[in-house]
Amino acid sequence: MPKAVGIDLGTTNSCVAAVIAGDPTVIHNAEGGRVTPSIVHFSKTGEVLVGEPAKRQAILSPDRTVRSVKRLMGQRTTAITVDGRDYTPEQISARILEKLARDAATYLGEPVKQAVITVPAYFDDAQRTATKHAGEIAGLEVLRIINEPTAAALAYGHKQQKMEGTILVYDLGGGTFDVTIMDVEIDKAKTEERDYYEVRSTAGDTHLGGDDIDQALIDFLADQFQKEHGVDLRQDRQALQRLKEAAEKAKIELSSALQTNINLPFLYVPEGGSPLHLEMTLTRAQLEELARPIVERTRPIVLRAMEDAKVGPGDISEVILVGGQTRMPMVQQLVRELTGKEPRRDINPDEVVAVGAAIQAAVLTQEMKDMVLLDVTPLSLGVETLGDVMDVLIPRNTTIPTRVSRIYTTASDYQPSVEIHVLQGERPRASQNRSLGRFQLTGIPPAPRGMPRIEVTFDIDANGILNVTAEDKGTGKKQDITITGSSSLSPDEVQRMVQEAEAHRQEDERFRRLAQARNEADALAYQLEKTINDLRDKLSESERQSLEAKVKELREASQGDDEQAIRRKIDEVNQAFSEVSRRLYEAASAGVGSQAAEGTTGQPGPGYAGGRGPGPAAGPGGDVIDAEFEAEDEK
Repeated sequence: MPKAVGIDLGTTNSCVAAVIAGDPTVIHNAEGGRVTPSIVHFSKTGEVLVGEPAKRQAILSPDRTVRSVKRLMGQRTTAITVDGRDYTPEQISARILEKLARDAATYLGEPVKQAVITVPAYFDDAQRTATKHAGEIAGLEVLRIINEPTAAALAYGHKQQKMEGTILVYDLGGGTFDVTIMDVEIDKAKTEERDYYEVRSTAGDTHLGGDDIDQALIDFLADQFQKEHGVDLRQDRQALQRLKEAAEKAKIELSSALQTNINLPFLYVPEGGSPLHLEMTLTRAQLEELARPIVERTRPIVLRAMEDAKVGPGDISEVILVGGQTRMPMVQQLVRELTGKEPRRDINPDEVVAVGAAIQAAVLTQEMKDMVLLDVTPLSLGVETLGDVMDVLIPRNTTIPTRVSRIYTTASDYQPSVEIHVLQGERPRASQNRSLGRFQLTGIPPAPRGMPRIEVTFDIDANGILNVTAEDKGTGKKQDITITGSSSLSPDEVQRMVQEAEAHRQEDERFRRLAQARNEADALAYQLEKTINDLRDKLSESERQSLEAKVKELREASQGDDEQAIRRKIDEVNQAFSEVSRRLYEAASAGVGSQAAEGTTGQPGPGYAGGRGPGPAAGPGGDVIDAEFEAEDEK
């Protein structure tokens, strides 16, 4: 059975892991890294770069580079335009997932077709569905959508031999923030029992993370530069990209150092003027002053999650930090203040989510011991009723999967149909919550208001994706809808994008083969030019000119777009050089034989028995020897 992997599709970085021989293992990417930047670059030649290669192109071509796309997931109205073509967030995310799956297949030595993909716990239905669609576009069967804090707890629990208590997971990543509180029971000694994970509450903000701290630092540096030079770097794409890279690097360095130097020479060159440079020292205190309002936004979210779970600091056994931004000392200090606990640091916050997803994938494919995993829905779900009121069927933090039904009726006499308007959110007014979708139940027999009985059923699966059914109990007429969200993709659009992605995969494969052929042709041409030069005195003029012409043709062919034509030219050049090499070898062999005969006249030599005894025999190395002659010499 093909191995299923776990994928942490992050805002800043992504990671893929798999269970190998019972042990969750982070998979290295093609560049040798354990995490892959969530960046996609569309080159002018049509090549699509993902990860570290894309990140390197971001400074030179920021308008062709897409990053932090996770923040746009589920927003259908948002188009990402590159070189005149529009892409959805799902299509960009699919490129990242393709890269992760391809690297995993190379690492594992087998195709990767199944995956568990993680999302922030506070992702709504549209965002979860969009993530699932991205996996499908990437050619993956998405076994499960799992919350990132829950995945982190699975990874943490896997390392424990015995544990019982309440865990708080604080997850501050590049673009999103989540906090989850769950009960955990683990006893590895009792092999007949399952590990038990039950989420009690979750809360978060899908637009709060390290990117916001980066932006605050970028604005600070740009303001300082503008004060000194009168130039706003935010108006120059390339300068702004260099500033982003410097801000991210400085933020990382200040997690372990008290100060760092930012040095960007030739950052801006005014027309007709001298180049302008940015050079300054940034302290941790300055960074924390900029970051404090952002980090403080996580405080009420943590307190709300604790209130929903009905726990206080004294009830929490362990605190797990997830997400690269939790390396920041002031973030760790805030967690200590809120929980009274020293957070765990023995798990890499960049990798723990992918590891947990890999464990869940192994459980779903029956590769690992089963476990009970009870997650919750992050936001309340309900329908709009008369008077712009949201009637909640499934409150937030309800354990999933779950199914709830409720009876409604008509608001007007002889009403022939009803509209089911599905909402998600915490506001009492329907118009203030997020609309997930609408559908009509028609064919209701004429009747006074209040008489028809319309049963509405909400069914949430283990991925947190909602299916809604409405049935007229009088006639049995039924209508249902799988909520894909007003800002997500329709099934037809998903299928079209799957087909486009498959075409792109074939296109990318052709591009890789063409690039490989070009590289081989270039390397061969270089080597043969050197060989021609080395053998210049041994080649006739016509041979030299013929070979040089062949090499020139090879170089010209390597500039084309026909891989087969390049390879035919490689074979042709190799054949030409093979014939010349054979002639030179035969000439050299003849010369050596003639010289040996002249220098050993009347003298028995190797392979010559002097007419006595048997003829030559083949020795161990394939050399020709004469056993009798050698034995006589020994005497």
